[in-house]
Amino acid sequence: MCSTNAKCGITKVLGPEPEVLKKLDSLYAKLVASDSKSLLKKYLTKDLYEKLKNKKTGMGSTFLDVIQSGLENLDSGIGIYAPDVESYTLFKELFDPVIEDYHVGFKKTDKQPAKEWGDLNALGNLDPSGDYVISTRVRTGRSVDGYPFNPRMTEAQYRELEKNVSDTMSSLTGELKGTYYPLTGMDKKVQQQLIDDHFLFKEGDRFLQSANACRFWPTGRGIFLNEKKTFLVWANEEDHLRLISMQLANALVVLSSTVEDGEIEARISMGGDLGEVYRRLATAVDQIEKKVPFSRHDRFGFLTFCLSNLGTAIRASVHIKVPKLSAQRAKLEEVAARYELQVRGTRGEHTDAEGGVYDISNKRRLGITEFQAVKILSDGITEIIKLEKSL
Repeated sequence: MCSTNAKCGITKVLGPEPEVLKKLDSLYAKLVASDSKSLLKKYLTKDLYEKLKNKKTGMGSTFLDVIQSGLENLDSGIGIYAPDVESYTLFKELFDPVIEDYHVGFKKTDKQPAKEWGDLNALGNLDPSGDYVISTRVRTGRSVDGYPFNPRMTEAQYRELEKNVSDTMSSLTGELKGTYYPLTGMDKKVQQQLIDDHFLFKEGDRFLQSANACRFWPTGRGIFLNEKKTFLVWANEEDHLRLISMQLANALVVLSSTVEDGEIEARISMGGDLGEVYRRLATAVDQIEKKVPFSRHDRFGFLTFCLSNLGTAIRASVHIKVPKLSAQRAKLEEVAARYELQVRGTRGEHTDAEGGVYDISNKRRLGITEFQAVKILSDGITEIIKLEKSL
């Protein structure tokens, strides 16, 4: 990790360069004139803009680094990214109200509780019969202490951080034991297969591109995958680390293609064991945390590049097939709202449900514990399955 100010790119700075200010002023004028519904526009008043535009963090992050994506993509939901840890403090007059607005229920007086996995045996299989839940994932994001986030990372830092990640992953044992695959030099067929299997990420979308999150691509990026393909780590995608535990029925079928049909059927029904998926993630995070220090904020918990992932940074999700509720979407949304769940199409946000299959996940990440975040999903999915059965 970064052990010196020089290595971390920290320099004594007076403020942004004139060309940065010129670009800021030009793009901000377009935001003001637009009908953007972003939280950036909602909270960035002219007075606040003038107050923040000349500030610069010790790692060299400017206000342009913070809001450029929202200025260039007027259809953004949030429009703000954190280029480094200090930006959460230096630009707090914008960050705080945006965070409190996005994370509904997180009040000015609230703070993120300490990490708490809870009773690891309290969660079980959401769908033992295998009739509804196709797959289950629980992931979290982490930033490595001492490094800036994507917009301020140098090429050397990407390489250094990737080596630290690779070395740490190689020390994992038991069911977590696996292999690290760097994107640099990766065989194209292997890369495409990993993408097709929904294991590997692709280069960032236009929102991340505008936030300068894809610099020096693919340098420093890669994926660690355990032998059973149930745990993986993304290095330097959106966050420094994305840790993902999963149970994918399709992947299990592929791995079991030589066995008798009856055994394949048994394995197909294994997509809903949330308890197993959650325990695996908790074990992995605790092991990795012993060797890699993570950035954490006293109020916001674990710090991430995007403000939406603060706190636990936990997203627990299932792909679930509910054809009857698909025909009565209002009932599905009613249950989801009650449990603060997000309902998305089969292939994610802004997509349709294919064959009645939805991606459903917890909305709340901030102000609750890791266990609470996953328990919310568990309770909600249990209710959704109950309702589907009754129709």
